[in-house]
Amino acid sequence: MVERLLTRGWAVFPAETAVAEWADAARGAALARIADPVHRAEWLQCEGTWFVGVDTLPNDATGAVPGGLPLSGAAQAALRGLYGDLPLHRGQVSVIYPGYPRPRKGEGEGAFRYRLKRDAAHVDGLLAVGADRRRMLKERHAYILGLPLTRADARASPLVVWEGSHHVMRRAFEAAFADVPPGRWGEVDVTDAYQAARREVFETCQRIAVPATPGEAYAVHRLALHGVAPWGTEAEAADEGRMIAYFRPEFAMRDDKWLSAP
Repeated sequence: MVERLLTRGWAVFPAETAVAEWADAARGAALARIADPVHRAEWLQCEGTWFVGVDTLPNDATGAVPGGLPLSGAAQAALRGLYGDLPLHRGQVSVIYPGYPRPRKGEGEGAFRYRLKRDAAHVDGLLAVGADRRRMLKERHAYILGLPLTRADARASPLVVWEGSHHVMRRAFEAAFADVPPGRWGEVDVTDAYQAARREVFETCQRIAVPATPGEAYAVHRLALHGVAPWGTEAEAADEGRMIAYFRPEFAMRDDKWLSAP
């Protein structure tokens, strides 16, 4: 699976009992947060079709939620082997509901069209900065680990990944940051390089849907272009929606690991 992650940019790890038990505990903790009016007011977006849920999961640095066990399993072990024993942040709980996507608050026509037609495809950590929303590297994730918390079929807004896109993106950012010390990468406007690389990806890389069920886990390379598919016709999912917990531990901002690590 490690070879698949590094060559293709994504990998699904088979279901494990320990991961299923973790997911069951995390689901209960997540549902309590999703029902909280404060969290709903902040994170329920796209006209009620997406609960964004950043930092919603009340886990500790081992991934354990209150009353639950630390996160374990083959995916976690593989990622630690590649990138070190990075502490886990409070997980994102991303929930998609029937009807997704609808326009997000403040989203213009062009941005919504991109969400609808291109799955809002992006590389994590490249944030839109300023009134002109120029893209800059503000978060240096080591990897993306997705852990399904509810059952949903392949039509229920699965994650999508452009296979091999991390190779295109690495080349683009190596060129963009070639003469810049790693500690200053976050000051560089990479909008044009990023958009050109995305166009190349759309033309040359295959779009892959990655559905999964509780007990499974999937890893996505930090440089891979990815997004969320629209909710499909006749899609079926649990009453709670298509719910996935995501972890994206970060590298230090002072070194070059974001580009130099596998």
